[in-house]
Amino acid sequence: MERDGGNVRVGLTHVPGSYLGDAVHVELPAPLTEVAAMEPVGLVESSSAVCEVTSPVSGIVVEVNPAAESSPETITADPYGEGWLMTIRPADPSEMASLFDCEEYDSLPEG
Repeated sequence: MERDGGNVRVGLTHVPGSYLGDAVHVELPAPLTEVAAMEPVGLVESSSAVCEVTSPVSGIVVEVNPAAESSPETITADPYGEGWLMTIRPADPSEMASLFDCEEYDSLPEG
């Protein structure tokens, strides 16, 4: 998760990406789709696994990354750059206060 102005940019971190390997297919919601916090909103599939994507906040999808859909390998190859998945406008901006950004998430112990 990355704060993008008043919106939330959503993607995978290196942890699920390292388990998936190269992504080969992605399913994401269309722009203007309403999403609920901690509910499934899409899938990232590799040759060996499928990873469910959940929304970190409730709100509206305002943008989906066309590069993720046309070149899904960018999702795991460059998760903090070109591999982002979608941007969500939170229904309640206060939900953002409890979210980790990439650096905070990466500093958690794996387990």
